[in-house]
Amino acid sequence: MSRSTKKDMLLQVAERLFYEHGFRGVGLKQIIREANVATMTLYNHFPSKNKLVEEVLKRREERYWSYLDSYIEKGSSSPFILAVEAHCRWLKEHSYKGDMFLRAIEDYTGIDDEIENIAREHKIRLLHYFQQLAQENWDNNPLDLANQLTLLLEGTTSMTTLIGADKAADYSIAMAKVLFQHTS
Repeated sequence: MSRSTKKDMLLQVAERLFYEHGFRGVGLKQIIREANVATMTLYNHFPSKNKLVEEVLKRREERYWSYLDSYIEKGSSSPFILAVEAHCRWLKEHSYKGDMFLRAIEDYTGIDDEIENIAREHKIRLLHYFQQLAQENWDNNPLDLANQLTLLLEGTTSMTTLIGADKAADYSIAMAKVLFQHTS
């Protein structure tokens, strides 16, 4: 296995384990074992567990935005509904047990500023994303709309742990459609 392949394997395994068991519920030995790499391989790429967590969060965020952007670029008269649908699809495929970024904020606030900042920036970026989308496609107050959509998606993400991703997605899409009927 090449150096970059081993690093990718470590990141994939770490993300899966952190998502399934939490950041504190997974040790480096388990990641090394499941990635089938030597201990030094992990430490050559990540000097600490926290550095591994940082990289996992960064890569997950990159995948999320790529996913969202590719879905919305398909074009529509309602990019907002497409954004909600894309987020819901992401939840079903990649985030059916809740939000890894919120977990990072919970686990690392006051412990590791870099991890906390990466997770908080993801949430801020979502709000800014909707602000920009609203400014480009909406005549009314774009900040209000951005806050409403961000709240809708964050609520949807949280509800996946309670009612499941399918039901949370169905409710979220229905709410988005109602929101845009009333604001049109």
